[in-house]
Amino acid sequence: MRTRLLVGILVPMAVFLSLGTWGQYRNALASAHTAFDRQLVSAAHSIADTLRLEGSRLSVSVPYAVLELHAPEPGSALFHRVTGLAGELLTGDDSLPPYRGPVPSAAGYAGLVGLYDDRVRGTPVRVAVVYQPVEGHERTGVVPVQVAEPLSNREVMARALLWQTLGTQLLLLLAVAAVAAWVVNQAVRPLLRLQRQLEQRDGDALAALPERGVRGELLPVVRALNALMQRVRGMMGQQQRFVSDAAHQLRTPLAVLQTQLQSGLEGAVDPLLLMREMQGTVQRATALSQQMLSLARVQQLHGQGAAGGPEQAVDAGVCALAQATREAALELSPLVAQRDLAFSLEVLSGPHDDPADRAAIHPWLAGELVRNLLHNAIRHAPRGSALGVTVQRGPPLGGADHSLQWVVWDQGPGIAPSLRERVFEPFAAAALAAAPQGAWAEAAHLHAAPDGASPGSGLGLSICRAIVQSCGGQIALDAHQGGTCMPGLRITVTLQIAAAAPTVDGAAAGAGARSQSWPPGHCSMR
Repeated sequence: MRTRLLVGILVPMAVFLSLGTWGQYRNALASAHTAFDRQLVSAAHSIADTLRLEGSRLSVSVPYAVLELHAPEPGSALFHRVTGLAGELLTGDDSLPPYRGPVPSAAGYAGLVGLYDDRVRGTPVRVAVVYQPVEGHERTGVVPVQVAEPLSNREVMARALLWQTLGTQLLLLLAVAAVAAWVVNQAVRPLLRLQRQLEQRDGDALAALPERGVRGELLPVVRALNALMQRVRGMMGQQQRFVSDAAHQLRTPLAVLQTQLQSGLEGAVDPLLLMREMQGTVQRATALSQQMLSLARVQQLHGQGAAGGPEQAVDAGVCALAQATREAALELSPLVAQRDLAFSLEVLSGPHDDPADRAAIHPWLAGELVRNLLHNAIRHAPRGSALGVTVQRGPPLGGADHSLQWVVWDQGPGIAPSLRERVFEPFAAAALAAAPQGAWAEAAHLHAAPDGASPGSGLGLSICRAIVQSCGGQIALDAHQGGTCMPGLRITVTLQIAAAAPTVDGAAAGAGARSQSWPPGHCSMR
């Protein structure tokens, strides 16, 4: 940047100074020519003033002191020629050709004065001619008086003027360059100081840069770097907590599996029973690992989306939410039948590629979201109870006049309002399992073990919230039937409409629902 600033300042300055130098030289040279010409004309007038006509005889007395006085430099040569009325040479140098042109009339001079270039013995000269009128008793006429000087005198002065001008302009350019370099160095010094501060930090030093003493254009850069490091600190803290929790959660099934293997080696447990127990332990560890990988991928996508700012969501693409719900319900239909649930599915009407059904969410994220929430509801719904999923239009979100809502409800024990935010934390099951019995009972919907099943890992809702936040949506928990002994749970996910989706009018919205339901113990998809 320093080099670009100096080049951007000094190169145009040098060009402009060169043009100015050339202009000054041309003006000085023109002034010098004018001064030399006036000297020549003055010398010619001085000689012409000595002309005398006595009878028929013309005489002239050349004052050589006058010629020396009008010489451009001491010791320089001046040629002169005075021609008589009959064309004869009265005085002077006969090598100076007589004037043969028309009557002279030079601009800026009074009288008959002319200026022209000629050669004397092969030397280029500048000649001034003055037509001096003379009159007497017997004769009258006009006598041409010529004075010449070599052009080399002017060339010497021109070169002296050029070098003098160049020297002055060069000194000016050097002074400007020195001042510009000092100013640029002072201007980039805060940037170099910031560079040294960043270079001296190691990879783990993410503390905010000091803003004191930072001014001008560098202050927004420092603030942007501080905001970036704050986001990086948050992401690294989240990753560290995730790794710590994951290590803690995976330690338990591995320890159980090791104990089971030790019991099998000692012959203390029936092999068939031991294999079934080990199978359950491996299944739980596998499910936990899959959920942790899903959560890590969702957090990675969320981090990529937040790179442009803390409020920027992932550019996830488009997904037909109703179709994704049908596919998830069909995949989990054996679990619905196993728990003898009365399952209902109500989605927007229209073909699978209906633009009104398109949500601004990546298809993979939509599948993870729907499967996690639906599997969680199926797992904790009481046997023989009702369970439903609804895909409907919701309130405005993200600048659109409406949104898409995905709702799943059940008739289970529900979640107490005081724990509805906590259950979104990773591995909340383990934390609540170690809590007092009252707190555990309040969270029975998520962490109880229905029909003797083992409690979940507590990653499902954490994954779901991370997915929804990465897409700029909202997720909320509420009671499905408030005031009853089994209030149930209603999970509402609000997602933005895809940008390409057109607005549907009210008539279509009123008729835009289609319901599918199955009796208890039966689950099928059409």
